[in-house]
Amino acid sequence: MAKGGFKGGNFGGGMNMNMIRQAQKMQQDMLKAQEEVEAQIYTASSGGGMVTASVNGKRELVNLTINPEAVDPDDVEMLSDMIVAATNEALRKAETAMSQGMSKITGNLGMNFNF
Repeated sequence: MAKGGFKGGNFGGGMNMNMIRQAQKMQQDMLKAQEEVEAQIYTASSGGGMVTASVNGKRELVNLTINPEAVDPDDVEMLSDMIVAATNEALRKAETAMSQGMSKITGNLGMNFNF
């Protein structure tokens, strides 16, 4: 056999079958964690609970509740601000959950996941 060829289960760069299996398992675990996070609903409110936004792990707004007391025709801008604040906070919760889920799987591999 020529030098640098197949030797005892190692492939060129030193990847052995065990390392490949571990990488495949990590990939499966990451997909499972992603699916679990995407199925969750993340809720946040603003304006002392006047506006509540719920998003799923896919970063989609799935519910928006506005307390009728928050509706002031003379101050629509305040209502808009509360909607934006509640939605953004719910999205941050979803992103944090995704990052934490991935970190549990990857451990200290130095992989950063920004979703």
